[in-house]
Amino acid sequence: MRNFYTSLVLLLAMAFILPVQAASEFAEKHVVLQISDDDPFKQTLVLNVANNLIKHYGQEKVDVEIVAFGPGLRLLFENNANSDRINSLTTNKVIFSACGNTIEGMSKQLGHAPALHKDAKVVPGGVVRIIDLVDQGYQLIKP
Repeated sequence: MRNFYTSLVLLLAMAFILPVQAASEFAEKHVVLQISDDDPFKQTLVLNVANNLIKHYGQEKVDVEIVAFGPGLRLLFENNANSDRINSLTTNKVIFSACGNTIEGMSKQLGHAPALHKDAKVVPGGVVRIIDLVDQGYQLIKP
């Protein structure tokens, strides 16, 4: 059964992984926001921080990526109450990354992969994505 879920996650990853956008060549600030908590207050807070960064610096001067893993992946569920806010932030070039490891674990528990927001990009591992972004000069913020 483990091979089934592993294959399922790999197929989903191949079907839905979109190349993660490269940092804007004009951005002066690069920020990665971590959400690893399913608390609605913290989910709202991380979206507020992203919005405030865009307002303060302007969408061309700041790159913002929100990485969701563990219980925080629920922010990127298709039916999350914050879907409209995610849509709005996506139009302002905020990137939303969903942890493939968490998807695999949740798929085992649910018996199927969770339906994610249309703009969520699956990355192999949320923590790995954060480390890679920090190595590229991004500042990590965990609201």
